[in-house]
Amino acid sequence: MLVSCRLYALLFLPWLAACSGAESSKDPLFEAKFQNEKRIGEAAVTKRQIQDADFVVETVSRKMELLEISQIAQRKAASADARYLAQSVIAQTTPLLADLKTLAQQKTLTLPTGLGETQAQQVGELTALNGAAFDQKYAELTAKVLDTDEDTTDDMMDDAYDADIRALATRQLTTLKALNQATDALHDKLNP
Repeated sequence: MLVSCRLYALLFLPWLAACSGAESSKDPLFEAKFQNEKRIGEAAVTKRQIQDADFVVETVSRKMELLEISQIAQRKAASADARYLAQSVIAQTTPLLADLKTLAQQKTLTLPTGLGETQAQQVGELTALNGAAFDQKYAELTAKVLDTDEDTTDDMMDDAYDADIRALATRQLTTLKALNQATDALHDKLNP
């Protein structure tokens, strides 16, 4: 009887572990990068291809964050200027994200299913604010994300191993620069 109870417990242990929620605590950004590195490593390809994959994953993640914070800003922003920037970011970032997803699918890259832990924390901090403090934080966070996105996209125009990624970076850079200028203008209006 004792042996059968132990056997019964051993059979259900993996099921209990699967139900423990360990999978749900993984950072989607980290998980996507890990899956891509694993696939690329198994295919015995170059380090530059891993760099290309990381660029696509991180860029998709930044676009997801821009959309998330801009959707919140459309609802919560106190100033019409902040709401206008949010609308512009959504309108211009949505097609950029769609292009990235199409490219990722063509290249069989795994993309994050949600925001990374740091991004989710930033979104949470933004959501907790109201009024002028919200507008200020939205402008700062948008500028930070766009600065990073613009810099890495500019670098990948020359450094990407894959010609399709270089072409995508070239197409996206103009839009990122325009959004960055609009964000700077909002920041100036909020900080006279």
